[in-house]
Amino acid sequence: MALLLYIGLWLLASAACGAVKNCYPGCHCEVETFGLFDSFSLTRVDCGGLGPGATMPIPIPLDTTHLDLSSNAMGPLNDTVLAGPGYTTLVNLDLSSNHITKISPNALSKLRYLETLDLSNNDLASLSPSSFSGLPLADVDLSHNSFREFDMDVFTTKVHSEPLTVDLSHNRLRSVSAVSHGKKLHVQSLNLSTNRLTDVPELSGLPLRDLNLDGNPITHIKERAFPQLEDLIYLSLSSLEELQEIEARSFEGLQSLQVLDLSNNPQLKTLDPAMFRGLESLQELNLSGCGVKSLPSNMLSHLPSLKSIALDGGVSCWRSQKQGQFHRQLGQLQHMEVLACNMEGIVF
Repeated sequence: MALLLYIGLWLLASAACGAVKNCYPGCHCEVETFGLFDSFSLTRVDCGGLGPGATMPIPIPLDTTHLDLSSNAMGPLNDTVLAGPGYTTLVNLDLSSNHITKISPNALSKLRYLETLDLSNNDLASLSPSSFSGLPLADVDLSHNSFREFDMDVFTTKVHSEPLTVDLSHNRLRSVSAVSHGKKLHVQSLNLSTNRLTDVPELSGLPLRDLNLDGNPITHIKERAFPQLEDLIYLSLSSLEELQEIEARSFEGLQSLQVLDLSNNPQLKTLDPAMFRGLESLQELNLSGCGVKSLPSNMLSHLPSLKSIALDGGVSCWRSQKQGQFHRQLGQLQHMEVLACNMEGIVF
């Protein structure tokens, strides 16, 4: 009975995934079916590495959701490359390693369901405003490009409207604030590592949960450098070889941050304990490969949730309870939370 059940499941799995006929030469197309009687299907298409001779737009099945166009030496991305039948249903698009130097303002405008976009390892130095506007992007990879600055306007749509006349007479208003209208942003993961950014980019208002700025020539992180990123959970500032200073209150406002990676920053030699203010949720701190020789004695007062710290030389510290003396009135042992390390001489 068990053998028959196994064979039945194997046949179902085999039928649920198969090659697609009439797939573009050099591409690999695979359809996956789901639901009772294969009522729902999606197609994954891999056209990576076809070379510059490929016809663009490459014909793909109408139900394609995942498309890999990496390593095709595309150059500038114009409005027609992604405008063919089947592109409107894309959820995941890989355009990495294509020598893309420019993206026309409407090149991605047809991809109304796109959630994941990989533009890593290209030659982009800038993007037109509203390049990604109207797209439900959640995960964007722009690593290994040439951005010197990054403007959040690429995700938003500028709204043009006629001037509004409002009668505020016979009121006691002390001030009037402008009301702005815009589309809801969805980006949760943004990778800007290995670019040419010299400052932390202005990303206020993005619902980011994961931000990577590794490998940029940032020398200084200013006070409140990450405003209005209260949803951020993971922040990586690793391999910033020119980083020399992190100001007090630099991370203030990141109340949800759980992991902070400051590893491999050799020019970062001192830490101001006030730089950790506002990091009440931080659990993991990575300082391995840094120039920091000693830690501020009162830094833990700003990090009530910290569970572990990684330091240079393979030193690791973790939160533990230190047994205290017997309390006569309460009649029980008192415990105190401390950070214990795998090397003697580490003091907090």
